[in-house]
Amino acid sequence: MPKCATVDATRTVTVASDVYAPGHLGELTQVLPFELVDSVLEEIRATQRRLRLSPSRTGVYFVLALGLFERVGARLVWEKMVAGLGGLPVVSPSEKALRDLRRRIGAAPLRALFEVLAGPLAQPRTPGVRYRKWRTVAFDGCSSLRVPNEDRNRSWLGKTRARFGLAGYPALMLMTLIETGTRGLLGATFGPSSTGENAYALRLVHLLKPDMLVLTDHGFDSGYFLEAAVATDAQLLARGKSTRRPPVLATLPDGSYLTQIYRLKLRVIEAKATVTGADGTVVSDHYRLVTTLTDPRTDPAEALISLYHERWEIESAYFALRHTLLRGRVLRSKDPVGIEQEMWALLVLYQAIRTVMVTAVETRQGTDPDRASFTVALEAVRDSVTTATGVLPPTTGPVDLVGHIGGAVLAGLLPHRRARFSASTVISGISRYHTWNGEGRSRTSTNITAIVAKIHQPGSPRTTPTGPEDTGFPAPDPGRSTAAMAIMHSAPERAWRAADIGRPLGITNEKALNSFRVQLAKWARQGLLTKTAPATYRLASPTPLTPAP
Repeated sequence: MPKCATVDATRTVTVASDVYAPGHLGELTQVLPFELVDSVLEEIRATQRRLRLSPSRTGVYFVLALGLFERVGARLVWEKMVAGLGGLPVVSPSEKALRDLRRRIGAAPLRALFEVLAGPLAQPRTPGVRYRKWRTVAFDGCSSLRVPNEDRNRSWLGKTRARFGLAGYPALMLMTLIETGTRGLLGATFGPSSTGENAYALRLVHLLKPDMLVLTDHGFDSGYFLEAAVATDAQLLARGKSTRRPPVLATLPDGSYLTQIYRLKLRVIEAKATVTGADGTVVSDHYRLVTTLTDPRTDPAEALISLYHERWEIESAYFALRHTLLRGRVLRSKDPVGIEQEMWALLVLYQAIRTVMVTAVETRQGTDPDRASFTVALEAVRDSVTTATGVLPPTTGPVDLVGHIGGAVLAGLLPHRRARFSASTVISGISRYHTWNGEGRSRTSTNITAIVAKIHQPGSPRTTPTGPEDTGFPAPDPGRSTAAMAIMHSAPERAWRAADIGRPLGITNEKALNSFRVQLAKWARQGLLTKTAPATYRLASPTPLTPAP
């Protein structure tokens, strides 16, 4: 039964009764109510066999509170949980008792809580959540989470090999699927970084639904992953590797083309994006986007290029988790079981805070969820824990969807997002001075004044980097390529196999023919040829190649 405590003449708090009173997370308890925690503990058979001074339910909230107050030890975290309960008799456990409480709880209840909370957060009509009829989601991994350099952690995670040797702390790989419009988590998994991002992402593919459009980086363009994602009936917009040269099956009016990758019929958009900064800086990059949206009338190439920017919302989610919630610190636990418990607790906290933020924002019609500040929400949650505010919803009066945390979020809404860019930096550098800035970008954030995306049609000639339209591709070599092009110009519209071109050049040995196939692929990457099928090419330009002087 709830129990009231009069803290002073003006404030009364309502919490659980008796030994359960310290078990709360302030107003965030309404997202993780007592009934939910009790149900999870009962389902996985983790409820205490006898009533202790620190029951299992209180232990779950204590583990979650450890993630809220990452900078202080276990005893101080407990003191913060009971700071607002001055009118109630509460226990004061020792460090050992709190450590034993964590061990008794284990990781299973926290994982079960996350699976209950994980999922889309926004209503269909919330701004910034959908592209046409599909909810936009994204995959990506985070390998910058560090754990204590202990033997048991090293035996599980190993150590990352850096530029000058092994890194100082073992690294944990976290893979998530997020809703880009709210940065809420749909699923998560983690483990040693040696396993690889694709393997972790395949564990979460089953979470995709037909009403989703998934965005991925070029690390996820393997055939296994693409086929698994398309098999869920979700739509796909992925960045392809620059080394992939898909065959051209048909050219579409907007400059994109249809292709086949493994057993999938897909559409490819190749473009060069050029960004101009307010300080005059010009930065450009090439993109090859692969998508299941094959109709250029309903999904123009320019619209999909602009949409792909939404994938970066997952980086903002990782920033909130890694630097705002954790404050960049190494995790607490010195063994794999503790690390697993701590990670699930952090993911539960993150998702619960995002839930409150989205609920608050949706009460103000037309507000994009990306204007809600995670930092503001986190500090409001911490304040509500230390004051034991809003632990239980009011039993009388209208339902308040905003509350103390939501009110702070709405009062501190961020301005509308500005288009900007900055220098690329190393996520986990070997020193504070180690920065990669080969493109000469400004080291500070720079406002963008113009963005131009030029679509490359298949078969259009590409100039060298010193030409008037720099595409970033190296110039073709004038040696064997001249003779090969002369052979192909004898039948300009024909699709030539490597063996057919190599035979007149005297390339008949299988080993030499394999090397020649590599050369043809290189010329295709340079824009001299167009690949139409495996080891099969046609001319990219009808003009005969002029031999070099």
